[in-house]
Amino acid sequence: VSLAIAERMAAPWALADLGAIRRKLAASFAPAMRDRVEGLRARIRIGQAASGPVLGSLRAPDAETVGRLFEAFVETRTIRFAYRGTGPETQRRVEPQMLMLNYPVWYVLAWDLDRQAVRTFRCDRMRSVAVTAEAFRLRPPADFVAALEGAQAAAP
Repeated sequence: VSLAIAERMAAPWALADLGAIRRKLAASFAPAMRDRVEGLRARIRIGQAASGPVLGSLRAPDAETVGRLFEAFVETRTIRFAYRGTGPETQRRVEPQMLMLNYPVWYVLAWDLDRQAVRTFRCDRMRSVAVTAEAFRLRPPADFVAALEGAQAAAP
């Protein structure tokens, strides 16, 4: 997944053909693992670089938040967390369906269980993430088109 992201971002340090390296690495996996990796890769999008105002308010997310979010994303389990956007802090309960990178800012594209709608959350604004035992089914990518449009996101 990391190689695919670097390839999509046209990383200047990546002078080699990362696509060929990624394909060789994927070929070394058992078919079931290869399918799982491809499924995860399809749920990660790369958008434009973050704007100046976004960069000005960016804080590094804590390692515990990132670890729990990653766990829930890979295992397709819901999460609860406190979120502080531009308004007051809210408590959220969501299905982390997709991740989006607007370098260097990561976002979670989620199905909000309480609002019954797609919502986007900046990872650095998430606090007290708790992974629940509740598993969820992936929703069709078409459900997230509007959330991805402004970012001009593409699959890695």
